[in-house]
Amino acid sequence: MGFFSSLFRSRAAPQNRTAGSGYTFYFGGSTSGKTVTERSAMQMTAVYSCVRILAEAVAGLPLNLYRYAEDGGKEKAIDHPLYLLLHDEPNPEMSSFVFRETLMTHLLLWGNAYAQIIRNGKGEVIALYPLMPNKMSVDRDSQGQLYYTYQRGTDEAIRDKNQTVILRTSDVLHIPGLGFDGLVGYSPIAMAKNAIGMAIACEEYGAKFFANGAAPGGVLEHPGTIKDPQRVRESWQSTFGGSGNANKIAVLEEGMKYTPIGISPEQAQFLETRKFQINEIARIFRVPPHMVGDLEKSSFSNIEQQSLEFVKYTLEPWVIRWEQSIQRTLLTETEKAQYFVKFNLEGLLRGDYQSRMNGYATARQNGWMSANDIRELENLDRIPAEEGGDLYLINGNMLPLHQAGAFADKTTTGEEDSDEKILELEVPDGDQPGDDGTDGGTDAVPQRHHRRG
Repeated sequence: MGFFSSLFRSRAAPQNRTAGSGYTFYFGGSTSGKTVTERSAMQMTAVYSCVRILAEAVAGLPLNLYRYAEDGGKEKAIDHPLYLLLHDEPNPEMSSFVFRETLMTHLLLWGNAYAQIIRNGKGEVIALYPLMPNKMSVDRDSQGQLYYTYQRGTDEAIRDKNQTVILRTSDVLHIPGLGFDGLVGYSPIAMAKNAIGMAIACEEYGAKFFANGAAPGGVLEHPGTIKDPQRVRESWQSTFGGSGNANKIAVLEEGMKYTPIGISPEQAQFLETRKFQINEIARIFRVPPHMVGDLEKSSFSNIEQQSLEFVKYTLEPWVIRWEQSIQRTLLTETEKAQYFVKFNLEGLLRGDYQSRMNGYATARQNGWMSANDIRELENLDRIPAEEGGDLYLINGNMLPLHQAGAFADKTTTGEEDSDEKILELEVPDGDQPGDDGTDGGTDAVPQRHHRRG
């Protein structure tokens, strides 16, 4: 009776529990018959390439802590203790690049990234240490507050191994991926296990095909009865099987006949299937095909556009997750009104040299960028302010609308007949005044004749 009662007993009350990255029911066998886990997926070249591209891209971006300036701008908060942790060293064992690369890898494989927050007596953050997502679970207590349960493993360099640690939300930096409830994310690998499993199966098929000397299997026919077919099969495989025995000449005795079976890779579209699965995996991570080595449909013009779309539609959502999670967890309520965290994506959005120079010229001529602003974007030294490095210039032929025609209101000084021309007539030598001894007085004929021009 106990068996049947246990079989038909009513379900227990649902638990208020969020399994975190423990959505393990998604993992396991796929439709292709291959078991897909995070580590087995990483052995697939396309998955490894996509994860590495995204992890290194996020890790390589400049990450700074900024302070709102009084004039409405921003400035780097170098004096804040959190600036050093985010920009240089989150802990004594890791650089900022390695730390962010590790957490981003966890995000792409498990859908969640966790880091333990170490604080001093004042509540200030002094260190950040990454935690393995597969050992973390998220639960709610009786008051509905979230808490984290971390199971220490035997592979960790600690004294107290196999120990369960309870962490508060203030002690964990949690960056969730896409999820069902908005609290924890689910793994892209788990959700796409069938596509990844098929890619693994195609790769394994190709490896075994070429390990067999690129020759399909076959059937050995004997006119009579073979007493020990296992021995014959093993002898044939050891003699003619494998890539090391390829293209050997077989000698059949006693009327035996070898008939190959199977289909060629061309008929099975083996290469096309592998190529499609690579594009499928790139589609899962939203990575352009040319970044994983597929240049079939790529050209110079569309590669540049795909690279810009990669920054906008692939990197930017991940970057926003990072920024908002860091601000929400690592900054106090008072600091949130004064400080903010920002990744710098400008370096990835820059075009070629000619396009940048044309843009800088337009900005310089229209007065919204100075010479030092441009030089900072190009990682050049600043020009001293006394030499005009901080000046904002604008073309003189551009005037406000209300000042158009203002030059017409100006009055000219001097005589109105300023364009008058004076011509002097040449007089004979003997006719010069005073030559005849007479006085040139007032009655003398004027020697200059005026003509208006």
